[in-house]
Amino acid sequence: MSGFLGIPLMVMTDSYKTTHWALYPEAKKCVAYGEFRKGYNGDKEDTRILFYGIRYIIENHIAIKWTKKDVELAETFFATHNAGFTAFPFPKDLFLKFIEENDGYFPVKIESLPEGTSCYVHTPVFQITAEKEYSLLVTYLETIITMAWYPATVGTLSRRARDRIEKAYRDTVDDDGFWTLESRLHDFGFRGCTCIEQSVIGGSAHLLNFSGTDTMSAAYYVQFSLNNGKPIATSIPATEHSVMTAHKTERDAILREISTYGSGVFACVMDSYDYSNALDKVLPSIAKQKLEKGGFMVLRPDSGDPVEVVLMGLRSAEKVFGSDVNKKGYKVIRGASVIQGDAVTIESLEAILNAVKEAGFSAQNVAFGMGGGLLQKLNRDTMSFATKLSHITYADGTTRDIMKTPKTDTGKISLPGEFGVKKNKQGIPIVYPKEYCSENDPENLLKVVYDNGKVCEWEDFETIRNRVAKEWPSLPLSYDNISPELKIKIEKIVQEIKTTQS
Repeated sequence: MSGFLGIPLMVMTDSYKTTHWALYPEAKKCVAYGEFRKGYNGDKEDTRILFYGIRYIIENHIAIKWTKKDVELAETFFATHNAGFTAFPFPKDLFLKFIEENDGYFPVKIESLPEGTSCYVHTPVFQITAEKEYSLLVTYLETIITMAWYPATVGTLSRRARDRIEKAYRDTVDDDGFWTLESRLHDFGFRGCTCIEQSVIGGSAHLLNFSGTDTMSAAYYVQFSLNNGKPIATSIPATEHSVMTAHKTERDAILREISTYGSGVFACVMDSYDYSNALDKVLPSIAKQKLEKGGFMVLRPDSGDPVEVVLMGLRSAEKVFGSDVNKKGYKVIRGASVIQGDAVTIESLEAILNAVKEAGFSAQNVAFGMGGGLLQKLNRDTMSFATKLSHITYADGTTRDIMKTPKTDTGKISLPGEFGVKKNKQGIPIVYPKEYCSENDPENLLKVVYDNGKVCEWEDFETIRNRVAKEWPSLPLSYDNISPELKIKIEKIVQEIKTTQS
């Protein structure tokens, strides 16, 4: 069985996709592409996109052999899938043809931006080309490949969080403290995912930007499947409320943790009963044992106003353990810090960082744990991802570049033609018609990653992380990335549409 969970690959799509082969005009070639149509949550000032995740989709759901057995299983399903439990149309003969002629591999070519590429909205992040009789299948894979929206959206969100934390570091952290930046946003999202696969895909996207995670499924996948065994992600021992409440007192629980893990970095949740009491009374009572062990204690509030509870934790830790003022004039607590892991969003994170700075503390005293907000509270509309047909060469050899131009929603306009993406002199990815940026052009960022079963050699994860670290901060927050040549084509086609559709 070649499909995921024993599901035949030909039903890994939306129902209506299986009917389109009979509705497309006869063609020699069809091209479709995918793009993000708006910035994160509609942000018009910062329209940068961090593209990532196509490898997982190609390796696990596209570069897989289809078999005759799959067709038989699918045929049984389609026999009752139409309204009234009648037979539903699907391109059985085309499936059997490429199973025989193409060794079972889906007969399209897919080009993609390199993993970890920083670009802007309306940049084609992948392009699908189908030819000859298989042109009719050009968008059959759309449902699966469109799921690239998810890791790219998680990666973009994580990077936007890093931007805000980096700014706070530049303002309040000395150079010798910058190494802590890697762990400032910790992935708490595993338990909030809908499935294990989501934790792997989304969790690995976060690791483009930070090394901190409790989502070990993603950490293991990145290390051993994407990075040749070299580790990327780390975590620390920590308590949870179940551990704290299992002891007769919070003091007993903390002393047990100090005894076990106190010589290293460890975290302790402090609000199982009374956060103020834990800070004011319990924390001073264990200070001697903590200092004797010599480790680093991270205090974790888990309820209440995010800004207020972080400041409470910092002030109590400073009172108990003391602090030093760094070269930039901000306090660094000795051997302790706070991690806020409840209700963390971009907005609350920024508010906390601002309040910490105003209170005179360095940003290195605070870490963040983001769970559902990182891996779950986003969707395809968060950055408006879509895959659309953009070019057709008809059976008679005539060609037509295609645009979607809905009068009622200009935000859903698509781009016409076949595309290339090249960096300008400032290193900004610009979208060109393909005739100005061919597939073989070494400067074209759209590289073939799948070709009728043949898969490219992928870069390791560390290379991708380095690309992100270099490219993202070098881009302006927004940029008109459509080339003059493509703008001319767009205007021409818009006029043609007005004429032919009137």
